Amino acid sequence: MTSSLVSRDAGLLVIRLAIGLSLAFLHGIGKVPPAERFIAGVTDMGFPLPVLFAWVAGLSEFVGGLLVAIGLFTRPAAASIAITMAVAAFIRHAGDPLGDRELPIVFLCIALGVLLTGAGAFSVDAWWQQRRTK
Repeated sequence: MTSSLVSRDAGLLVIRLAIGLSLAFLHGIGKVPPAERFIAGVTDMGFPLPVLFAWVAGLSEFVGGLLVAIGLFTRPAAASIAITMAVAAFIRHAGDPLGDRELPIVFLCIALGVLLTGAGAFSVDAWWQQRRTK
């Protein structure tokens, strides 16, 4: 592996750890199980089955964040996070000032980047792929 590939994969690792762990432990952990207030917010957005959608959002942030951090099922986890953050930024906080929507937009953009690039070499996904091809 060349030094530029190592640098790229190390950078992806740093990005995955930063988004995954902060999303899981600063945002997602408090939503699993979803509190009544969170479920009410999902209801106010007009989603059918608000309890189910509240669970999906909370698990997307918590479990999806952990999966992205370790690089396991990275692309599906990042897709789930991106969808959840798009809902947060453009539906839940649609009428809020841009500054209030900034964090979910940043999480959305990073999740899309991880979705497009994958986890990189320093991930469980890469380790698993290496084992399968041997």
